[in-house]
Amino acid sequence: MDQGSRILTLDNGFHLYTRTVGEGPIKLLCVHGGPGSTHEEFENFGDRLAQYGVEVAMYDQLGSFYSDQPDFQKSENKKYLTIDYFLSELEEVRTKLNWDNFFLLGHSWGGLLAQEYALKYGFHLKGLVIMSMIDNIPEYIEHINFLREQTFSEAEVEYMQDVERHDRFDDPMYNHLVEKLYKIYVMRHPENAPRHLVSTNAKPVYNYFQGDNEFVMVGTLKSWDRRKDTKKITTPTLLTFGDHDTMPLKVARRMHQEIENSRLVLTPDGGHCHSVDNPKAFFQTLGEFLDNVYYGEKL
Repeated sequence: MDQGSRILTLDNGFHLYTRTVGEGPIKLLCVHGGPGSTHEEFENFGDRLAQYGVEVAMYDQLGSFYSDQPDFQKSENKKYLTIDYFLSELEEVRTKLNWDNFFLLGHSWGGLLAQEYALKYGFHLKGLVIMSMIDNIPEYIEHINFLREQTFSEAEVEYMQDVERHDRFDDPMYNHLVEKLYKIYVMRHPENAPRHLVSTNAKPVYNYFQGDNEFVMVGTLKSWDRRKDTKKITTPTLLTFGDHDTMPLKVARRMHQEIENSRLVLTPDGGHCHSVDNPKAFFQTLGEFLDNVYYGEKL
């Protein structure tokens, strides 16, 4: 694929924004989180991985900021709000890139799709990077509730729960508490993140799958569970998490034991967005993994 930005036309007629940066024999396709986030978290991957010879491709999924944003309230578009659709979209992007024997990195929601891809299309993969995502949502829900109870007083937790029960997510105090949680567990160093004058999050997509924020899982993803299938992943796999991640690290350790050819690395002073929080540590981990797998070294 040509370097730089390009609009990709899907077989369904919608258009996705794609971008390719960096040069080298190692091909890395990155899938953003959210759901409904953007490719921008990967914009610096080309520069950061240059010493390892990595070509990095990224894209905005359907509904995200730089790609087509259909009205998901219309019945004909609701069919796109499924894991199966976004998995097929990922495979179509790969096909139109004309990539094979490549590395796939997925962050958060993208990590969910990366696991699904490895289970269905693993024969296309050279390596897999699961970034801040476990193999099921029920244990994530249990953990985010634990983090909230650990961080706040009983009264503050009850206040948040009352707001959520009555769907008052614009409550100022509630949002103040959510911001505190984000600063500890989601992005510990937001000063490193991309900035916009407007929100770039695709709320219709995020709200449908997740809920109002990272600590309220009420969307359709709440029952997603691949625990029985984790051991079926045979692709060389990097499991990378922040040491203050919203994801339960005990589950990450269990996944490491079950995925035979895997490596687990925690990024210090990192939250759920640990590539932003501590890029030096994160890119050393990622670069070494790509290099080791590509040149046939043992994990």
